[in-house]
Amino acid sequence: MSFGKDFLSRPGGRYLLTGGSVYLLEIVIIFVAQALGASPVTAVAIGFIIGTTVSFIIQKFFTFGDKRTHHKIVLSQAVAVALLVAFNFGFTVLATKLLQDILPAAVTRTLALLTTTTWNFFLYKTKIFKQSNVQPIT
Repeated sequence: MSFGKDFLSRPGGRYLLTGGSVYLLEIVIIFVAQALGASPVTAVAIGFIIGTTVSFIIQKFFTFGDKRTHHKIVLSQAVAVALLVAFNFGFTVLATKLLQDILPAAVTRTLALLTTTTWNFFLYKTKIFKQSNVQPIT
């Protein structure tokens, strides 16, 4: 098996590919938003919201192969991800606020992303998209 096929055959490899792609999307959004006059905090917030929305869809279907679309399952997953996103959002914006006079917004976002990536993968794999553990909201 080639490296590419082996890498993409595992959730961790697909997670890194997806994350890297969404990261690039967010960085472009940050630069564009700042070029249009947004502050570093606002630019990172916009990139974060768009990036996490795109990431949820790709992570569910591509990374973790969860093809279930029943509204109760998707709602359960959306609630879990919304809670995680709210925490990640607060962490990211706070980090940007604390570091905005020291580091460029893209660097701050990168540091926050490296931190959140680790706990996100664990929670996605073991709780949110684990098909045997997903309990629909009734």
